[in-house]
Amino acid sequence: MEFSGTLILAGLILALLWLWSMKNRRKYPLPPGPTGLPLIGNLLQVDKHVPFKSMLKLSEKYGPVMTLHLGWQRVVVLVGYDTVKEALVDQADDFVGRGPVALLLKVTKGYGLAISNGDRWRQLRRFTLTTLRDFGMGRKGMEEWIQEESQHLVTHIAAPFDPRFLLSCTVSNVICCLVFGQRFSYDDERFLSLLKIISEILKFGSSPLGGMYNVFPWLMERLPGHQHTVFSQAEEVKKFIMTKIQEHMETINPSVPRDYIDCFLTRLSQEKDTPTSEFHYDNLVSTVLNLFLAGTETTSTTIRYALSVLIKYPNIQGTVTSKTPPRHHTSSSMLHSGNQACGIHPFTFSASHKDTAVGTKDLKFGLIRPKHRFPLV
Repeated sequence: MEFSGTLILAGLILALLWLWSMKNRRKYPLPPGPTGLPLIGNLLQVDKHVPFKSMLKLSEKYGPVMTLHLGWQRVVVLVGYDTVKEALVDQADDFVGRGPVALLLKVTKGYGLAISNGDRWRQLRRFTLTTLRDFGMGRKGMEEWIQEESQHLVTHIAAPFDPRFLLSCTVSNVICCLVFGQRFSYDDERFLSLLKIISEILKFGSSPLGGMYNVFPWLMERLPGHQHTVFSQAEEVKKFIMTKIQEHMETINPSVPRDYIDCFLTRLSQEKDTPTSEFHYDNLVSTVLNLFLAGTETTSTTIRYALSVLIKYPNIQGTVTSKTPPRHHTSSSMLHSGNQACGIHPFTFSASHKDTAVGTKDLKFGLIRPKHRFPLV
């Protein structure tokens, strides 16, 4: 009897959800897209291993601007160079927002730079770009750090080696110089543990299980699984960052900032009585975490792919390593081509801040309303 009652209740809930979805579909004009099932939406039509290929195939039928339902979340998918350029370049101001990513929300509690919006995003982004440039990012000083770190890398490649490990160490140390004001030995156990955890977090985020968490976070929180291990590991990284922040707080000299953390702590002290300030401890911890998650794996993967291209096409090695001016064009071209080929970020979760139109005139349902859905580019 109880089981029958549970089934009836579940059926009623699903029916109400379906009716609610249909009501919203009629209320808000949507781009075309495949019909989804209650609760799971279009998940069965998306390949869990290479979802971008499924979306490319669906776009052949529904066009470059289409609607998908990923579980509870309704998204507008933009496919193809022209459509993405129109949104992210021609209408960049309308798409500066970040869509809600449950995994990142869980790890950062909504703080930091990566998935913030509005005034928090503007304050942190402006400060972070200015500070990192002051410490050499994109300038000669940064090049010197990279060259110095490259020498440490070279000393470890006299014999066959694992490029994934060494390149992660190299890239992460450059970030450490900017953020912590120091580099770590490639034999430092805590540093190596940190890199391993970062790799595990990113691997989980791109896995089918990570995708399921982003779609059904409320369910995955209540089920046993690897996701709980990943979140525990993320807390270890945050504790490492907190330890470094504490060391900076004990030794800081506001008149002589050593790195990003020093600058942030100085700004925090200056604006501690400003209610609207986003310069507080939680944002500092999460922003430093964002810099590591965003920079370490993506940059090392790009370099690793570039190395594989050089191995496959040895005839261009001489051009890239030459000291003559054309090497700059060859190196840049190779890195950009590598990014296009290996597809480090096949998706970008963007959110529009206001109603806007995307697509050609015949895509008359190209309205995107930020309160109800966000584009998946």
